[in-house]
Amino acid sequence: MDFSGLKIGYWPISKFPGHPTDVRNFLYYAKKRNIEFEIADPAKDYDVVVLSPRSDLTVWKNYPRKKGKIIYINHESYLAIPKSNIKGQLRGLAKWAAREHKNLRLNYSGALQDMCKRADAVVCSTLEQKNNLQNYCENVHIILDIMTEVVQEFKTDYTTGKPIKLVWEGFPENIKCFEPLRELLIELGKNHPISLHLITDLIHKKYMGKYWTLSTMQEIQSIFGKKYTFLNDQFTVVLHQWSSDIFSKIVTACDIAMIPLDLNTPLSAGKPENKLLLFWRMGMPVVVSATPAYTRAMEACGLDLYCKNNADWMKKLERLIIDTEVRKSAGTAGKQHTDICHSEKVYLSHWDQLFESVL
Repeated sequence: MDFSGLKIGYWPISKFPGHPTDVRNFLYYAKKRNIEFEIADPAKDYDVVVLSPRSDLTVWKNYPRKKGKIIYINHESYLAIPKSNIKGQLRGLAKWAAREHKNLRLNYSGALQDMCKRADAVVCSTLEQKNNLQNYCENVHIILDIMTEVVQEFKTDYTTGKPIKLVWEGFPENIKCFEPLRELLIELGKNHPISLHLITDLIHKKYMGKYWTLSTMQEIQSIFGKKYTFLNDQFTVVLHQWSSDIFSKIVTACDIAMIPLDLNTPLSAGKPENKLLLFWRMGMPVVVSATPAYTRAMEACGLDLYCKNNADWMKKLERLIIDTEVRKSAGTAGKQHTDICHSEKVYLSHWDQLFESVL
């Protein structure tokens, strides 16, 4: 597309250097397509306004159609949360208290629905989200994160030493996903010494990304116990500060990646396959929870490394630990699938189609 002469506005999650969601979505596309844009102002007219997932829904839902088109990025499965969920009931109040929303709208789901009704196009990340969002907007596109910028190393050696190195990456608040696997990993370590490498931030804010600073290591110790965060013959947890410069080097030096999620929580079970594709792009064998998106991606590769329960986790981790060829096959199959089906060219074409749909 020719973007010259178009006035584009973008409402980011955060200012420079940019939240990962900004960097891996519109900012990446804008850079590759040489799109000039400004921070969106609701008082101004635009050809297109792109709204990040943390935009002020109470303001932008009232943006007049004659002032410009709106593309709204909504990656989370908020509409799948039951109305009885306490956190869901308080989300609107929390958004207002944290000044993410200018106006108080207690019913956050209602605000999200209204935003989708106003939007000229909505971006989501899973088939389930799309089916839900199409009740409020006819023009819905599934576009995953563009995560090529942090991939600098690739897995080529699938032999292992002792201990077996498992690796996970994510936001600190999601480390709690290891609680149900704690005893399993400790038990597994009795036969196969394990070090679990967690790549995240060393400190973080517990609420709204703004309030109550916590030590990530203390949270890890609350899950696994202090004895497992120091050198241990059977099972040890190792914490790494997330950095784009060394991220892929740490990952590819490990043996197996893990992505556990709570299948009973709609927001967790509704996650897209972004993280799985990131590990696959580096050639890593990966074991995941059996979310709908992860299951579809695994089956597309002919892999059965998704887990519905702890018995699955034990069986599939142990199979990868003891068999070099299984690890290599899983890693190379995932990389081949990602290189073909989720290349930069494919990602950019999805964004091209999105803009064409509103212009």
